[in-house]
Amino acid sequence: MQNPLLERAIEICKQKKIRFTPIRQRVFLLMAEQKGAVSAYDLLELLKKHDANAKPPTIYRALDFLLENHFIHRIESLNAYLMCSHFGCEHPMQLLICDSCHKIIGLTDPVIDDAFSEQAKQSGFQITNKVLEAHGICYNCLYN
Repeated sequence: MQNPLLERAIEICKQKKIRFTPIRQRVFLLMAEQKGAVSAYDLLELLKKHDANAKPPTIYRALDFLLENHFIHRIESLNAYLMCSHFGCEHPMQLLICDSCHKIIGLTDPVIDDAFSEQAKQSGFQITNKVLEAHGICYNCLYN
């Protein structure tokens, strides 16, 4: 039985008429198994369990594909990647990152997105990548 997330991703790729190669599918599944953010090199080590010949360009090409098609998000400040829970479509993304336990809370608030976009527009700025990241301490770390 195939993974329902993978089935959905395959269908999205068919609709978009883009190639979802076996290596891209494997990296997608590895991302889906992660409980939070993961670095490219950690993913590469996981991929090597399935393909001993995998090299850094292999993982980066697959990650670029997954990013381009909105299956994952890149967390710039952590140099890591996060599976998108609304994958397959472009949407606003705001990340709350706990500096203590590294938990990541993903928000998709269109009000925040619209306000940010409007401020950028008023400043004569064209946004090309819009993932807002805020670092702090989560509730559990703050009160436990």
